[in-house]
Amino acid sequence: MTSTKDKLEHIFALQKAFDEELVKQRQLDGDMETWIQREILAIISELAELLDEVNFKWWKNPQPLNMSAIEEELVDILHFYVGMCLKAGFDADAIYQAYLDKNKENIRRQAGLSEKDGYSIAEKR
Repeated sequence: MTSTKDKLEHIFALQKAFDEELVKQRQLDGDMETWIQREILAIISELAELLDEVNFKWWKNPQPLNMSAIEEELVDILHFYVGMCLKAGFDADAIYQAYLDKNKENIRRQAGLSEKDGYSIAEKR
């Protein structure tokens, strides 16, 4: 059985191979800053496509959710996110560890145990 971490490493490896081939085949160039800007714009475009799938237009009759289309847009976003991570020099291990650290901090914030103010659920009451 493959662990979740192994799956993330596999996703990163697949994206790296895809990006390298795409750059070669399409003769693309650009520095890290340019590539990150491109990836951000691509993510924004995919987020807009995802938004179209979830009936955000209150002035339009809602349609049943197409879960397959939603999944496809989420995967498109993941593609560009992983590509951006790779171009910034982050691998699956770095992102995994950063996620664990941030998750722990987010839990601390909600519990009022962080140095950051304004997150504690107790402060809301």
